[in-house]
Amino acid sequence: MTETPAKPLTGGCLCGAVHYEITAEPILTGHCYCEDCRRTSGTAHGTHVMVPEESFAMTGALSAYDRPADSGNMVSRRFCPTCGSAVFSTNSGMPGFSFVRASSLDDLDAVTPSAVVYASRAPRWDPVDPSLPSFAEMPTEAERQAMTSQEG
Repeated sequence: MTETPAKPLTGGCLCGAVHYEITAEPILTGHCYCEDCRRTSGTAHGTHVMVPEESFAMTGALSAYDRPADSGNMVSRRFCPTCGSAVFSTNSGMPGFSFVRASSLDDLDAVTPSAVVYASRAPRWDPVDPSLPSFAEMPTEAERQAMTSQEG
């Protein structure tokens, strides 16, 4: 059962057309240095907050861009069609979850990253935090299960 946070997480896009609320504790927050996250974030990595899909409620219209990940799973990235802000994504290999861009949160300190994926792709100018567990590529299913069971 997913815990309800003391205060819901809220966020949205730069222009204010999109708002959301998350009513469950995040399952995992992590940095990703894959090429897609790098290119869609405009910097070396994206930081994602994994939440149960049913706990994520949004108002406003988003555009989507679908592209297969390195794993072959289809990732659908959702962004504001007006200002271009990345808001969240879904991954066909992890149904039932939304991956909210931490940069879109109203309170950036409301979450703390706990892992790094695709660490092998981090550039020298944006080094991986050595205090976080990191994976050269995407962790295996067993490693993902172990990470999410340690959260909360």
